[in-house]
Amino acid sequence: MIDLAVIIIYTLALLVIFIYSLSQLHLLINYLKATKTTDDAEKFDFSTEELPAVTIQLPLYNEYYVVERLLKNIGKIRYPKDKLEIQVLDDSTDHSIQKTSEIIKELQGSGLDIQHIRREKRTGFKAGALKEGLKIAKGEFIAVFDSDFVPGRNWLMETLPYFKNKKIGVVQTRWGHLNRDYSLLTRIQAFALDFHFILEQTGRNFGRNFINFNGTAGIWRKECILDAGNWSGDTLTEDLDLSYRAQLKNWEFKYLENVETPAELPVVISAARSQQFRWNKGAAENFKKNYGKLLRDRSVSFSTKFHGFFHLLNSSMFLIVLLLAVLSVPVLYIKHNNPAFDWYFNVIAGFAMSTLIFFACYYTAYARIHGKSIRSFFKFVGMFITFFSIAMGFSVHNTLAVLEGHFGKRSEFIRTPKFNINSIKDTWKGNSYLKNRFSKNVIIEGLLFIYFGFAIYSAFKLNDFGLLIFHLMLFSGFGFVFFKSIRSEV
Repeated sequence: MIDLAVIIIYTLALLVIFIYSLSQLHLLINYLKATKTTDDAEKFDFSTEELPAVTIQLPLYNEYYVVERLLKNIGKIRYPKDKLEIQVLDDSTDHSIQKTSEIIKELQGSGLDIQHIRREKRTGFKAGALKEGLKIAKGEFIAVFDSDFVPGRNWLMETLPYFKNKKIGVVQTRWGHLNRDYSLLTRIQAFALDFHFILEQTGRNFGRNFINFNGTAGIWRKECILDAGNWSGDTLTEDLDLSYRAQLKNWEFKYLENVETPAELPVVISAARSQQFRWNKGAAENFKKNYGKLLRDRSVSFSTKFHGFFHLLNSSMFLIVLLLAVLSVPVLYIKHNNPAFDWYFNVIAGFAMSTLIFFACYYTAYARIHGKSIRSFFKFVGMFITFFSIAMGFSVHNTLAVLEGHFGKRSEFIRTPKFNINSIKDTWKGNSYLKNRFSKNVIIEGLLFIYFGFAIYSAFKLNDFGLLIFHLMLFSGFGFVFFKSIRSEV
């Protein structure tokens, strides 16, 4: 009975991943269609039409290392000064406050309408700061940039024209990466984000399914924010929450793949962990908060409900993958001890088609950035294997985040430390925002590293190599996360 239960759960996990891969395949098809379509969206012609008032909001919290780069870059954005307002929403509690104040005074001296807005209490975290600033914002349109982003000088003129269509509530741009090649950790983060910002966002937007404002590098119609119920801090991903509430109010989003807004990737695994935890827990919280409304809305298409399900449960795939990985070892022994089940295992091996689908999807996004040469293809193969290995290594950490989100455990908004790292010569050593906190999750990751070492041994013991590559990826992925975390946190 135990063997049967293991096989049933293992099969269901494979089935969920296969259905999820089909959703990604549909996004790939949409993306390929989008690349062959001319953008004929209605746009303002600002050579003859009046420019609107714009407010740029810059939410800050203890950003000593990047605040100067941020503010001086924002000060270079090309837009009439009498139409532009900049709000520095500074909830900082450290020595960055004085530095921020000095730079703001310098920019004010150049004629910029830039305000240093501070709150006594950090109520609602980032969402609360944005909401507070919105109360006094002069702009008809509200652009938001996190502290590690450096938009181009023409950014407003590349995004604002799309608001000619009065149904458009948000224009979102693609994230770029200032320090993509700093380390293996930054390369795999860029690999994942490129996939989201190229294939997923474009595929969903082209298919007229719900997409999300990504918290930064986008611009809102102020009316849309207010109509959707304003910013809320009751989830850790306030951007995803407001996005779904706005689209449920029939606002449309416009995604611009060709407008890149560069930003800095976390270079320390503890920083990547905190960011991953917030994103994954927030997505689960938003599934709980918003998917029921989406499902009950008769005006929303089946396609949008289908993609919305996997969009909001995207992070929950870590739970499925972890379950699948842990069960794969007893499955080896069940298969060995029950030859009568051979036919069944041959059938479920067909679910390996999921891997081919993911391979095609990720390659399409990778080729968009790196080209389609033979050399680029082989680099992609290595990165594909490396990325999924390390992603599985993060599965314990991310699964705990997802479970907290689904079960409603509240936690603070933990900011991701910024470093102002642009090249391999720059160092993060001595960053005052890094804390040496040993996570209990690391112990579990170390035990799983040993567990999948045993799985590799079992392949040779049982002379069954069907799952060997999978177990090698798990062994190396958990090993990478475990040893990198020990080095960073101890």
